[in-house]
Parts: sequence; C-alpha cells; structure tokens
Amino acid sequence: MPDFDPTYGYTLDQLLRIEPPTPPEDFTAFWQSRYQRAVQIKPNARITLENTSHDDFECYDLKYRSTDAVEIGGWALIPKHSKVRRGVIVGHGYGGRDEPDFNLPVSGAAFLFPCFRGMSKSRCETISDDPSVHVLHNIDDRDRYVLGGCVEDLWLAVSALLELFPSVAGHVAYLGISFGGGIGALALPWDARIQRAHFNVPSFGNNPLRLQLPTWGSAAAVQNYQQQYGPILATLNYYDAAISARHIQVPVYIAAALADPAVAPPGQFSIYNALSGEKKLFVLDRGHSEYLGQAEQERDLLSELQAFFSEL
Repeated sequence: MPDFDPTYGYTLDQLLRIEPPTPPEDFTAFWQSRYQRAVQIKPNARITLENTSHDDFECYDLKYRSTDAVEIGGWALIPKHSKVRRGVIVGHGYGGRDEPDFNLPVSGAAFLFPCFRGMSKSRCETISDDPSVHVLHNIDDRDRYVLGGCVEDLWLAVSALLELFPSVAGHVAYLGISFGGGIGALALPWDARIQRAHFNVPSFGNNPLRLQLPTWGSAAAVQNYQQQYGPILATLNYYDAAISARHIQVPVYIAAALADPAVAPPGQFSIYNALSGEKKLFVLDRGHSEYLGQAEQERDLLSELQAFFSEL
C-alpha cells in the first residue's frame, strides 16, 4: 500500500474540471515535422509463424524498422476463422510485454503488438529496459528524448500494419494502457491513419501536476531527476499527453481511475478533459493495483469497448 492517498483528495467532479496545461508555441510544428519524417521510412515489416497454439488466432513473431534504425520486435495475431477487416496496434505498459493478449474487444482484426524501443523484444544496448531509467533517457534533450522515439515506433507500427495488411486502411485502431496510453495520446493527433483509440489509465498527462504529486514508478524517477538536476519542463512540455489530446480529432474511449499510486488520476483525467472530439469515459475504482470488484469492472469495460470498436 502507498504511504500517500492515491486519490490525492480529488472527487470525480473535481477530476472532471482539471484543465490541461498551456502548450509551447511550437508544439504542433514540433510533432507534425516528426511525423512527416517518420512516415518517410519503409518499415520492412516481417512476420514469422510461432508455435503458439490458440483456438482463434495464428500467432506470429513481428519485426520492423523504426526511426534511428531501431529494430522493433513484437507479435502479430491473425484471426483463423474470419477475414481481416480491421487492423489494431496494441501498446503496453512500462513493464513491457511478454506475450500478446488474446482477449481483445475488436472482431475481424489483425493485431500488432510492438514492443517500444528499449523494452522486451525491442531491447537495445543504448537504452535501459528498467522503466525508472528508460523514462530518463535523453530527458534533457527535447529532440532526442526516448518518448519521442516511442511515439515514432507507434507511427511505424501503423506503417508496418498497412504494409502487411493494406486492405485495413481506413479501419485502424490503437489500444494502449498506462505508458502505452500516454504514448498513444502523443501519437494520435498527427496520424490520420488511426480512426479510433482506447487509452487505459494513460500516463504523461499534465506534467506540471505529475511532477508535484507523490507517486510510484517512472513518474517518481522523473521527480527525483528534477530534484537532483533542476527543472525539466522545457522538455516535458512537448511530451504532455494532455496537451497533445487537445489535437485528437477521432473518437477516443478512456478508462481513468479514481485512485492510482503510479499514474496520478489528475493526469489521467486531464487527458480525457482535453479531448475536444467524440469521447467516452469509463471510471475505474483503482489503477495499477488489485481491488474488490476489479474483475466485474474489467468485464463491463470490455463489453463497452466491443460496442465502441464495432464502428471501426
């Protein structure tokens, strides 16, 4: 149990009134130029059949090329009993990923599960896979901060998906939890190839607040870095998922928690509040922890997401 209140004293009504921070003047130009550079890269996506047995999917090993010549690894799932009508990119939390998920809320879809650079099947010598170190990689350099590379990995995952399954163009979605939710919020505004998204307890929202509230995990590492080396908002203002969410135009379904010791709820709700287009909210009792009624809430959320993605 945390030695602080993981609700931070906020009621749901108060959480729904939190405003996103003010963006840097060149925020849009910064991300648009990165996107334009990234999508010039040919990912050369390759899939190799694995010996994993599943009733509904063929499971493949996935590899593709991202920016900075980083080789991204992961998995691809292709349905056995239906045509591929949709494509879905699935991001992971800051613990990385050991295997693909099979219980997903989109039917008739091919799924790609990329591991973001430095983690799991995308480990590399230059980036630590320890979340508390990974989150600090080049944090003093706006143009080289690791989160920007991870956003580019997502964009190149879309390119890889469309290389492998060109027929899904116009029917592409993104699902991301925690770290992957925050990366999704940073990536989505600039990539019109993604039509719908779900972020579950998304990270990197409202960095001025995130740097102040007691927390666990990668956010605590960022706070400790600032205490030791001085202010870092000059970089983090460009990597604020709540600022980025203002620019998202496609429908987004967010699951945000009332209590969360690792991703403070004010940051999660800042992302939801910033969305100006079609949006839905599922309120979780807790995030990043087990709780009574969790299985029921997860079942209800899955049912809601199935309906939400049926329009993809």
